[in-house]
Amino acid sequence: MGSRLETEQRDVPLFPLQTVLFPGGLLPLRVFEQRYLEMAKGCLRDNTPFGVCLIRDGAEVGAPATPEDIGCLAHIKHWDMQQLGLLQLVAQGGRRFRIVARRIRADGLILADIALLVEQADAPLPEKFGACRRLLERIVADHGERLFAAPFLLDSSAWVGARLAEVLPLPAAARQKLLELDSALERLEILDRLLADSALAPNRSGQS
Repeated sequence: MGSRLETEQRDVPLFPLQTVLFPGGLLPLRVFEQRYLEMAKGCLRDNTPFGVCLIRDGAEVGAPATPEDIGCLAHIKHWDMQQLGLLQLVAQGGRRFRIVARRIRADGLILADIALLVEQADAPLPEKFGACRRLLERIVADHGERLFAAPFLLDSSAWVGARLAEVLPLPAAARQKLLELDSALERLEILDRLLADSALAPNRSGQS
C-alpha cells in the first residue's frame, strides 16, 4: 500500500487533523493557532500546498501531534478573515505523499520532507459498482457543491471511490487505510462490500 514513490519535496508544512483528506476532496478549516496562520499566509504568498495527515497520536490543538506517514497535499482554494485572528479557508486535496523525515519548528509547526506517491491510474466505473454510483448520485443531487468540487465524475472509479470514502460513516482509521490503497478498484471493492452490509445502499437491482 502506498509503496510506489515519485519525486521528493522538502520542508512541506504539515497540518495534522482528526480527518483524512483524499485527492480532489474539499477541506473546510477554521484556523486560529499562530503557527497555522503563518503556514497559511506562506502557502497563499508562494502558491504552495501544505500537507494534511491523520493524527496518529495527540490532538489538533496544542503540542505537535504525531501524524500518520501517508497524507495528502492540500491547496488553498478560498479564504476569508472576517474576524481578526480567525482564518476560514477551503482547501482541495492534491497528490498523496509519504513522510520521509520531519522536524518541529520552534513555533510548533511540523515541517516534512515528503515523497509523492505515483498518481493512481483511473478507469471507467465498472457496472458491478452500480450501487456505489447510485448512492453518490443521491448525495450529489442533495448536496452538490457543498460537499464536492465540480465536475462530478460519476463515471470515474477514482473519483467515486474517494468521494464515498469521504462521506460514508467510517472510523478515521478505516479512511486512512482507504487513502493508502494504490488501487482505485480495490478501494471500490471494499466500499461496495460495506454498502452491501449496510442500509445505506440503493437495492442491488438499481431501484431506489
